[in-house]
Amino acid sequence: MSKFTPAEWPRPLRSTHWFGGTSRDHIYHRSWMKNQGLPADLFDGRPVIGICNTWSQLTPCNAHLRDLAERVKHGIYEAGGLPLEFPVFSPGESSLRPTAMMYRNMCAMDVEEALRANPLDGVVLLAGCDKTTPALLMGAASTNIPAILVSGGPMLNGWFRGERVGSGTALWQMSEEIKAGHMTQEEFLEAESAMSRSPGSCNTMGTASSMASMSEALGMALSGNAAIPAVDSRRRVMAHLSGRRIVQMVKDDLKPSDILTREAFENAIRVNGAIGGSTNAVIHLLAIAGRAGVDLTLDDWDRLGQDIPTIVNLMPSGKYLMEEFFYAGGLPVVIKQLAEGGKLHNDAITVSGQSLWEEVKNVRNWNDDVIRPVKNALTQKGGIAVLRGNLAPKGAVLKPSAASPHLLQHRGRAVVFEDIDDYKAKINDESLDIDENCVMVLKNCGPKGYPGMAEVGNMGLPPKVLRKGITDMVRISDARMSGTAYGTVVLHTSPEAAAGGPLAVVKNGDMIELDVPNRKIHLDIPEEELRARLADWKPSVQAPTSGYIKLFHEHVEGPETGADFDFLKGCRGAPIPKDSH
Repeated sequence: MSKFTPAEWPRPLRSTHWFGGTSRDHIYHRSWMKNQGLPADLFDGRPVIGICNTWSQLTPCNAHLRDLAERVKHGIYEAGGLPLEFPVFSPGESSLRPTAMMYRNMCAMDVEEALRANPLDGVVLLAGCDKTTPALLMGAASTNIPAILVSGGPMLNGWFRGERVGSGTALWQMSEEIKAGHMTQEEFLEAESAMSRSPGSCNTMGTASSMASMSEALGMALSGNAAIPAVDSRRRVMAHLSGRRIVQMVKDDLKPSDILTREAFENAIRVNGAIGGSTNAVIHLLAIAGRAGVDLTLDDWDRLGQDIPTIVNLMPSGKYLMEEFFYAGGLPVVIKQLAEGGKLHNDAITVSGQSLWEEVKNVRNWNDDVIRPVKNALTQKGGIAVLRGNLAPKGAVLKPSAASPHLLQHRGRAVVFEDIDDYKAKINDESLDIDENCVMVLKNCGPKGYPGMAEVGNMGLPPKVLRKGITDMVRISDARMSGTAYGTVVLHTSPEAAAGGPLAVVKNGDMIELDVPNRKIHLDIPEEELRARLADWKPSVQAPTSGYIKLFHEHVEGPETGADFDFLKGCRGAPIPKDSH
């Protein structure tokens, strides 16, 4: 069982430094708050709870979070707290350019500073879209006031001509089918309306659902949070109950540092393998761990995840979507199955105040084709494969459950694209010297290179290869790929090309060896030649000269440590700032 001991209650809270006296400054703070119609007795020392809302119409995944915020408020009031909602920057995956990843750290800074600067004793984190969940957890870990996360939930299944349509996954599939001549543009446009037919985030096990699952596996969300569809009434109940729970968390002084332990991150890594979770979870968990002061590395991902079978049969690795996952019992069933198999730290504490095992011990699996037994797993070795070699001295990653088994050991000739514009200019050219045995190499798409490390690593195949019926090739880049994507795609190659990593000096015609079982990625040229090429390398990406993009370029770290800013590592806590007047 957890060793957490609740604090004594009642006691003065952080918010009393703003509201809890009779001085000029206390009166100043209270009087301005009262212009919203708040009764005087709400400032009697009860927990003041922030509702950190990433609602935005520019972030479609989160466009329904205003309603959930109201449900959270109900729960906070019922439990005797004072809810105060506030907005933070919302990095929307579907519209932000050059990539939402460039703004994850900015959102995390926004959250951290808002929590520290305001009269808050605890916070409910409302998230949904890919980057909002890790950003909010990063900010909460950095301030370490009691926090609980509520996800917006996935959208309903898409359906097109009697077939399930997975958001994102279908987009990549249909785009390739058009290039192969198997689908018309008119059919593609018709399918568009079927892809996103309700509020919520991706209905596949993409990054949004993966990070909602990671929040639950870490213990930072109530059990069952990850899979409830956005439009299901039980999503509102989850928000309501989380509002109630955060008030007691403040009274108990149950903080992120009590929950985000080494054991919690090890649990999350194993759960990610079981659900066939996104490769993006690697970067985000590393970043959250960095804020929490937990020494998590790429090697932990490989060591802890490679013997975990992928038992959740969801796109992009499998057949079903998040709606069926919820009906089958959701993440609690997965956690129970792993716990019974001795794969988890069962005593890890959660925001409920109970252990992970206590939360799931009585759940049942209602569909063993959606959540499969280990003997019938999608793959017996899921997780994330961490590759190393002279092409990726600091590591690269690949998702075996989304890859083609016959390509996991492959040697092929490199076809190089210097950046994403070079790729777009060449990929449809019938004269391009490429076939299905080649290895597609994309440079300058990492954190500094793109900038922001966009989801372009799952490069579409050339039309002349697609017309042969080929649907997968080995692809290597320093980019990311959408959690909804699939294929034998080597990602996050580090050091990135824009920072002078070996990827920067790969040439057309070089032979590259991929050996996933032996965790190897190798550029087959003499070491002396590699050293000479690196010595002659000159940056091709121009450093930005102003604005946030300059801050990002100068301070972003590599993906192997989470692509956070170097000055944001660790927890800075929530000391009471000096008064404003």
